[in-house]
Amino acid sequence: MDVEVELKEKEKARRAKTNRRKDWLPITVGLAASLMGLFLLLPFMGLLWRTGSVGVTAAVAEPSLFMAVWLSFGTTAVSVLLTFAFGTPLAFVLARRQFPLKRLLTLFVELPIVMPPVVAGLALLSAFGRRGLLGGLLASVGVTVPFTITAVVLAQLFVSAPFYIRAAQSHFASLPRVYEDAAAVDGATSWQSFRYVILPQSYRAMMSGLLLSWARALGEFGATILFAGNLQGSTQTMPLLVYGALERDLGVTFPTASILMGLALLLFGLTRWLAGLENEEGWG
Repeated sequence: MDVEVELKEKEKARRAKTNRRKDWLPITVGLAASLMGLFLLLPFMGLLWRTGSVGVTAAVAEPSLFMAVWLSFGTTAVSVLLTFAFGTPLAFVLARRQFPLKRLLTLFVELPIVMPPVVAGLALLSAFGRRGLLGGLLASVGVTVPFTITAVVLAQLFVSAPFYIRAAQSHFASLPRVYEDAAAVDGATSWQSFRYVILPQSYRAMMSGLLLSWARALGEFGATILFAGNLQGSTQTMPLLVYGALERDLGVTFPTASILMGLALLLFGLTRWLAGLENEEGWG
C-alpha cells in the first residue's frame, strides 16, 4: 500500500513539473514572436523617422527626384505591359501543355526570382552587350542596348516577369476544365474559350501577379545598375537615385526610399486584398 501511494505521489510530481514547463511555452513563444516582429518593424520605423528628420522640402525641389520617379513609372509600365502580353501565353502553355524539357524551361523561367540581382545583370550583358551573344547582330543593325532606357526595361522585365508567370501558371493549372469542355461542345474555338471562359475566372489571380511583378520592377537595383548604369535623367530609376544620393544628399535619399516603401506597401496590400476576394468567392 505504501508503495502504491509513493508511486501516485511521484506521478503527481511528474505531472506538476510537466505543467510548469508547459506554462513557460506560451511565454517563450510570445517573446520570440515579439522580438522577431520588432526586428522586422524597426527598419521601417527608422526609415520614416529619418525621412521626417531630414524633411521633404529639399527633395520636392530636387529635379533628380522627379526625373527618377518619371523614369521608374514609365519603364515599369512598359515592363508590366510586356509581362502581361508575353507572360500570359507562356504561363498558359506551361500550365496546360505537355512537351519535352518542360520542367527545365519552368526552372529557368523561375530562376530570376532567386538569382542574385548582380548575376542577373551580368547575364543580360552576356546576352545583349557589345560582346554578348546577340551583341554582334544588334550592332550590325545599329542597335545598342546596354546603358540605355531599353536596358532598364529589359532588366526590370527579366527579374519581375517570373512573379507574374508563376502566379498565372499556378492558377491556370488549378482551374477545372469542365467549363472549357462545355464551351467546346457548344462550338467555341480555343481563343473564344480562353477569352470568355478562362480569363473571367483568372483575372484576380493575374492582377495579383501583375501587381507583384510591378512592385519587383519598381525595386529593381542590381541588374539595372550593372546592365543600364546610373545615368541621371536617362537610366537612373528611384532605387538608383537612393544609392547615388546616399553619400551626397540625404535630403533626397530618405524621402525617395520612403516613397518606394509606401508603393511597395500599397501594391502588396492590393495583392492580399485580391487574394482574399478570390478565396471568399472562388474563381471569378
